Amino acid sequence: MLRILDARTGEPVPAAPARRGLTRIEAHASGLDPTGLRVLLTADLLVRALELGGTPVWTILNAPRDQPELRTAATRLAVRPFEDDRDLASGLGEAQVLHVAQRGAEGLLGEGPVVSVAPAEWVAGRGRGEADDRGAGGETVDTPGAGAGAGARAGQRPGAGVAPDRTDGPVPPSTLPPLLSDPSVLRLALLAVPRSEPARLDPAVLDDAARSLARWRRAVAGWARRPSRPVPAEVRDRLRAAWEDDLDLPAVLGVLRDVESAPGIPDGARFETYAYADRLLALDLARDLGGPA
Repeated sequence: MLRILDARTGEPVPAAPARRGLTRIEAHASGLDPTGLRVLLTADLLVRALELGGTPVWTILNAPRDQPELRTAATRLAVRPFEDDRDLASGLGEAQVLHVAQRGAEGLLGEGPVVSVAPAEWVAGRGRGEADDRGAGGETVDTPGAGAGAGARAGQRPGAGVAPDRTDGPVPPSTLPPLLSDPSVLRLALLAVPRSEPARLDPAVLDDAARSLARWRRAVAGWARRPSRPVPAEVRDRLRAAWEDDLDLPAVLGVLRDVESAPGIPDGARFETYAYADRLLALDLARDLGGPA
């Protein structure tokens, strides 16, 4: 059963006490910025995890402004569509309401557990010795043929150890183009950072993520040429234990890194493992199937 940490109480609670009962997820995004996208990504992961467990989910977007642009950016990030909060109705028999919001907003929300999301920040030029150019809209990232990296090096989280910039106000939407130039890269870079920690995004983080995802996609395409084998029971259990423990996506990525290099796992089983995990991750890991060897 998926359990999440309720930011109101600091205690873990079932995400859906009635497993087959309709659960409503309300995503509260303050605007069109990296943090808003991280909130919507977290809500999307919660939806996917609940559906993998057989729970029907109804999702609502609650955003005060920039809704069309925010929805467009979320769609590029492979976030499933949300209904509008104006269509909110009662009496549908939902077993529970879950709120997903930026950290610190707990007191502004209605009843129900709160999944808290730490801020995400785009820091242009960091990691390459370049001056910060936040106000100029960031730096274009060259990520040919790649998607979001999984935080390639074992034990490393993208953005770890990067000092945050200080700004007077929200990050302008002009910083989003470099982040969304390859949405899969951004998605994986965010997945690799624990939800409770700020995500510091810079060109080096995205480059590292892009290389990792490109490698995984090549590997998946190669494994697909071998006879299919089921996901090893131990691996499946580790994956589910990770995402059912407060959506621990860095742990899910760690399982995939282990499967990539572990001896004794048939290539067909590696393929099925990555395909299974991608039902949650939505990184299009099988994108290169059928391409040249």
